[in-house]
Amino acid sequence: MKKAVSTAQAPAAIGPYSQAISHGGLLYTSGQLGLDPETGVLAEGVEAQARQALCNLGHILEAAGSGFDRVLKTTVFLTHMADFAAVNKIYAEFFTEPFPARSCVAVAQLPKDGLVEIETVALTGE
Repeated sequence: MKKAVSTAQAPAAIGPYSQAISHGGLLYTSGQLGLDPETGVLAEGVEAQARQALCNLGHILEAAGSGFDRVLKTTVFLTHMADFAAVNKIYAEFFTEPFPARSCVAVAQLPKDGLVEIETVALTGE
């Protein structure tokens, strides 16, 4: 049975979706923008947004009894592929070897005009 996972330490969903869903020992997070969970305001610049998005993901992972060391796959969405190196630098602060599998794609636009959005699939330990 699927179970919704949520935490007040990450931004509330801005639509009809859950912050994450847990099922069968796996956690599927919704994409996280670089939004401050208290103010709902985007951080300034792509590096700050990437760091905040990853912090938000960390709180969601923690709420599910998981963590960055249990992430199997990430998907990174960028509005400008020229930001790849800057985001990669921040990303490397949160993950260690063996690194999760990852896809990175450029998109035309993100909600709230964000510059980066990141989602994960992780083990929960269920």
